[in-house]
Amino acid sequence: MYSEKVMDHFQNPRNVGEIEDASGVGTVGNAKCGDIMRIFLDIDDETHVIKDCKFKTFGCGAAVATSSMATELVIGKTIEEAMKVTNKAVMEALDGLPPVKVHCSLLAEEAIHAALWDYAQKNHIEIEGLSKPKSDIHEDEEEIEEEY
Repeated sequence: MYSEKVMDHFQNPRNVGEIEDASGVGTVGNAKCGDIMRIFLDIDDETHVIKDCKFKTFGCGAAVATSSMATELVIGKTIEEAMKVTNKAVMEALDGLPPVKVHCSLLAEEAIHAALWDYAQKNHIEIEGLSKPKSDIHEDEEEIEEEY
């Protein structure tokens, strides 16, 4: 069963779309379930604050809802603060997800990190705690689902 917040973000997703000339773009997928998520970031180069974030997601309702919530959680945050937006934070902000949909929140976290990685590569900077993103997150999925 989905929470009211999950249903609201699925039926009325926030920040859908693309950002032209985005500071960073991250695309991740899960081959096992077929979800694909793309996050676009507009980052102020001087303050490193995320001015805008948009997403395009192909997937289930939970994937859309986690994408929508993830964008809301990072807008207005610095890069360092955005790095702290975990899949658990996304799930908590949505008042939880069913165990079989936990991977959607992981996809949202990884898409943010992939977009930040793209920004770091374009600007020749290093972001503490950030490593090259995986193209398919399903390798980590089994161990994450066991935690919940």
